[in-house]
Amino acid sequence: MEELKKSEKVNGYTFVLDTENNMYECRGDVCYDDEHDEVPEDNLWKAAQELSKKLNDRGYDTDYEYSEKGWVEVVIS
Repeated sequence: MEELKKSEKVNGYTFVLDTENNMYECRGDVCYDDEHDEVPEDNLWKAAQELSKKLNDRGYDTDYEYSEKGWVEVVIS
């Protein structure tokens, strides 16, 4: 497996490797759905999906998720 880079740029978003939590993370705009729940910025969410696929293709087991304040994570298992 290829070694993880300190950061990965996807569609203009820079995901930074958090080695302590074994994930890449990036913060975008805070967005809301129709029920006023926080959701990830649409293009950032798509970038996270692409990064996850890219890492999976390199042999890593990943998943993507979001948390509050615009943060999106690609978690490496």
